[in-house]
Amino acid sequence: MTATLAPLLETTDVIHAAGGIVARRGPQGEPLVAVVWRSARGDWTFPKGKLDLPETYEQAAVREVEEETGLTCRVVRYIGTTQYQHRKGRPKVVAYFLMVPGAGEFAPNDEVDELRWCSVREAERLLTWDRDRDLLERASSLPELRDED
Repeated sequence: MTATLAPLLETTDVIHAAGGIVARRGPQGEPLVAVVWRSARGDWTFPKGKLDLPETYEQAAVREVEEETGLTCRVVRYIGTTQYQHRKGRPKVVAYFLMVPGAGEFAPNDEVDELRWCSVREAERLLTWDRDRDLLERASSLPELRDED
């Protein structure tokens, strides 16, 4: 997922975007993931956004997560993609990466009103979109999101 998409972005109606499942350990060592509330869209989802030329998916994911959450994150691994019809009728492909936060702090902004750290189970209940729950299910099998026994 590191190749640039400049030629493809200029010749297609497909919207290319990238985002992250940001994960950290809670006080008891339990895995927590960040979900964001967007009142303009009325949804709980993962931070994501469109690629800017000539970004890679990974570069766009890091930038978009920081813009929406205030967190500077490090990519751990690629998780997968979701595909759906954008609200304006265009096809959209979003590549997601598992990330861990470094510096930064959330503050409400133009795109995101709230960030909530949740257990995987809580996030499953909170997320608005089935595609996000499917993505979280894929990610929850990764070692970084498994409970430590």
